[in-house]
Amino acid sequence: MTVKIVLSRPSKSSLNSLFTTVCCLSLSLLTACANVIPPCGAKISPPSSELRNTKWELTRWNLPPNANGEVRTRQIPQGENSNPIQMIFDAKGEKVSGSTGCNRFTATLDEDAKGFTFKQITSSKMSCPPARMELENDFLYELNDYRSIVRNGDQLLMIGADREVLSFTQRSNIAIGK
Repeated sequence: MTVKIVLSRPSKSSLNSLFTTVCCLSLSLLTACANVIPPCGAKISPPSSELRNTKWELTRWNLPPNANGEVRTRQIPQGENSNPIQMIFDAKGEKVSGSTGCNRFTATLDEDAKGFTFKQITSSKMSCPPARMELENDFLYELNDYRSIVRNGDQLLMIGADREVLSFTQRSNIAIGK
């Protein structure tokens, strides 16, 4: 008994169909994997007990990747002499306060199984140069509309719904009143 195998070239239409199928499956997989940020209403963070009596300074602000996939950074003032953006979590785990670089702000922490959210965010209303006011408004927006907060030792990352990532570094609590 002899078996004859005949190989033929696939037709152009079957190749197009295969290509379309592979592209659709790849796109579905990429879309599923790219959905790292929780959905609009969901916020996650560590328990507030991990942040009690800590002080954090904004040290880096990454903007979403551009069309070429390059991550861009936003210029932010840093260090005590430049009036940095800071957050201070109270010892009871109920409030956060700090500086927007221009004004002071406070917020209450509302905690559930997914961590905490900032509620009742208020700030003083001093006038500052336009660039500082824009930075302050953007920071308060991110504070109000973040999707995830992640702590890694002395680093705290706040990931916004707009895919901006604010990176804070833990600072000494010695000058906590400043």
